[in-house]
This record gives sequence, structure tokens and C-alpha cells, in this order.
Amino acid sequence: MKLPDRVIIKGAGDLASGVAHRLQQCGFKIAMLELPQPMVVRTSVAFAAAVYTGETEVEGVRARLVSSGEDPAGCWEKGVIPVYVDPRGELIDRFSPQILIDAIIAKHNTGTKINDAPVVVGLGPGFTAPQEVHAVVETKRGHDLGRVIYNGTAAPNTGIPGEIGGYGAERVLRAPADGTFQAQRKIGELVQAGETVAFVNGIPVVTAIEGMVRGMLFPGIEVKQGTKVGDIDPRGPEANCHSISDKARAIGGGVLEAILHLWLKHHSQNSHRWKSA
Repeated sequence: MKLPDRVIIKGAGDLASGVAHRLQQCGFKIAMLELPQPMVVRTSVAFAAAVYTGETEVEGVRARLVSSGEDPAGCWEKGVIPVYVDPRGELIDRFSPQILIDAIIAKHNTGTKINDAPVVVGLGPGFTAPQEVHAVVETKRGHDLGRVIYNGTAAPNTGIPGEIGGYGAERVLRAPADGTFQAQRKIGELVQAGETVAFVNGIPVVTAIEGMVRGMLFPGIEVKQGTKVGDIDPRGPEANCHSISDKARAIGGGVLEAILHLWLKHHSQNSHRWKSA
């Protein structure tokens, strides 16, 4: 039995990139779809950074921004993940993936359908299996992180960031107003509580806690008041902001389980029908 290998991932943020990295290491051929201006803050570990820089690398795996007319096979031959700007998912029909993963993390379904591919997996709240997708992977930190749900939904969105080092909402940096974002500190730098780390239209973005800058939007992006523009890791020097997070790895493992489980189940059912005939 030949396993499926063509995968489209909607979204290329840090969690989607953790999934893509794991699947790439397992021999799958990945293509990722992103917005023209991704609002990703963990840019050091997100393949979405390729939209801004043309090419990026996460733990030895490279991704490259390609035009909508470019065949992904050229990148796959070089072991590179192609990233397409395709906010509407128009390339899904053209590429006919065997596996579709919705990793947008929008907290609601933005249009993914169970007939988009033989195997469709949704990450986090907003999806119901098996009505909208074949499986849902839990994204909420805690005991069930990475659990695969074949009947039901993930935990609802609380709007409260998961705790790291005893801090939740305090570690998130948000825009104080509408306007153009400009960073003053870089990912990996240590900061103190009360320090200005960025500006939005000249208004300072101030840290509530000390720690390491774990995420920061690309400069020049237009944001709305309240938009997440960065985050601080309270673990400070012990934090590792340049490698895939434990959360992303757990979710990646759940996606891999879902793919193998669903494909093997599909093959077994088809094989049984063939033998019965």
C-alpha cells in the first residue's frame, strides 16, 4: 500500500510550520498557502516569513515564496517547501492534494470542507468531525494538547493565552492604537518590565513582564488596536525562540497520527469492498 504524500497546509504560522516540519521529515510533500500580509509574530520559526523575505529556514527545513503559476514539484525536488500567497485557497482544486490541513488557527472554519481532499484535518476550535473535517487536533495547552478527535470538536476558544512560566495574557504584546507597526527590539533579546519594545504610530508598546522577546511582527505592517504584535517569554535566557515549540511539536504529532489513521482506515475499507466483490 502506498501512503499519500501530497499535502496542502492552509496557513504558515508557527503552529502550521511545526506541522509542516514534522511531515516534511517523514517524507511528505508540503505546499503552504498564506495571506499577502501574514500577521505572524513568531517569525523565527514560521514559514510565513518567506512571504516577506523570499526564503526562510526552520530547523534545517527551507521554505520559499513562489508564484501562483509555479508547479510545486520544482521545490519538492530540492527538499524545499513552496509557500504560495493564496488567501482564498484557489490552488487546492488545481493541486488536488491527498491531504488538506487547515492550520489557520482562526478559531472558526473559514471555508474548509470535508470533500476538499481524501483526508482533511482541522487544527483547534471551529471544526466538527466528521461533519466538516475527518479529524480535529486539539491546540489548547494542557493534558489534551495534540489529541486527535474523530468525533466532536476541540476545546472552545477562551480568548486567554495559555500560561508559560506562570504568565498568560501578561506576556502578549498588543497594539495600543491603529497604525503602522515598528519594532524596537528583536526576537531573542532580553527585556525588562515596563520597557518600550515597539511603536504603533509613535505610541509605545510596553512590556508588562521581563523575559525574552519570543515573537514580533515584521515592521511596516498596518495593525488595528488590540492586535497581537508580539510576545515575551518569561523564562528569559532559558527560552528558545529559534526552535519549534513544544506545542507545535505536539500538534504535529497529532496531525501525523490523524493522517496515518484515516488513510489506513480508508485503505482497509476499500480493500474489504474489493475482496467482497
